[in-house]
Amino acid sequence: MTGTRSPWCIRLAERRLTLRETALFGILGGMTFLAKMVMAGLPNIEPVSLMVMLFAVTFGRKALYPIYAYVLLEFVLYGLNLWSVNYLYIWLILAAAAWLLRGMTHPLGWALLSGVFGLLFGMLCAPVYAVTGGWAFAVSWWISGIPYDLAHCAGNFVLALVLFVPLRGLADRLYRGIGRG
Repeated sequence: MTGTRSPWCIRLAERRLTLRETALFGILGGMTFLAKMVMAGLPNIEPVSLMVMLFAVTFGRKALYPIYAYVLLEFVLYGLNLWSVNYLYIWLILAAAAWLLRGMTHPLGWALLSGVFGLLFGMLCAPVYAVTGGWAFAVSWWISGIPYDLAHCAGNFVLALVLFVPLRGLADRLYRGIGRG
């Protein structure tokens, strides 16, 4: 299995970012946050899932930097609460799924991944509520959020269907242009 090592398991020397990467990842995390704020009037329709998938397929293990720059901005604006714990792991699930499917080229595949993630978002968050309030609380919280998960699914599906392939090409060119670290 030489050369097929997971991008998430790396040596310290390989984790170092160039100055250009640091700037790019900070800007991308900020742009993701800003794009979500611009779309805040739409219930559970946001570009974060699309961006997380793009980061994973374009940057591999370095996708963690723009993802957690975005998460940090969420924490700064909204403070820390139970949902904060969800944000520490939920984007990793989507990033790992996108990385595993990185060879996929058809927009419908990316739309399905993003839509399914939106549909399962509440269920993926429920374990935190199970730990803090018990399984009955977690299940009731999840079920009460299904209408929002349906909107999340639809929004994610449409955004990924329309934007994933063109944005992937743009992200690849941008990353090549700064000289991958």
